Amino acid sequence: MSIYIESNKETIASLANTRQEENITFRSFLKKRDAASIDNLVFKINEIVEDKIDCTDCGACCNGLMINVTELESERVAEHLLMSKTDFKEKYIEESLGGQLIINTIPCHFLNEKKCTIYENRFKECREFPHLNRPHFTDRLFGTLIHYSICPIIYNVVEQLKIETNFIENKK
Repeated sequence: MSIYIESNKETIASLANTRQEENITFRSFLKKRDAASIDNLVFKINEIVEDKIDCTDCGACCNGLMINVTELESERVAEHLLMSKTDFKEKYIEESLGGQLIINTIPCHFLNEKKCTIYENRFKECREFPHLNRPHFTDRLFGTLIHYSICPIIYNVVEQLKIETNFIENKK
């Protein structure tokens, strides 16, 4: 599988803007396909695309995502930063009435010049984004396409998926 990779964030944003209606149609198109087959195709494409794009050159997700944090992650990062768990939570975490922990700012506190300052200790949601290696891609299309204009990996996987499913033929 030969894949053209677009990595320029301005180009991606511009193309994404012009493809909004196309992507709505593509969502409907994929919903009519076998979900397991689409998952396998996404996994293959994602593996190729992820190898060609360095997330640490981008940081767009860190500028726009709300990050959920587990209690254990909170403790681990606090320890890494040589902070007490209480001080860490007070400075960086917001807790919902139901006990859900999230980073309390967007962009993330730990983003510095497109780089994560706690990269080796980053949260699970950060490590797994853009979640293209998880099953049930067609069930997560809406959320995935929200990030299509900012994430080069999502953009390139979706565009190649359009080709591989014959939604659009011979697209560069």
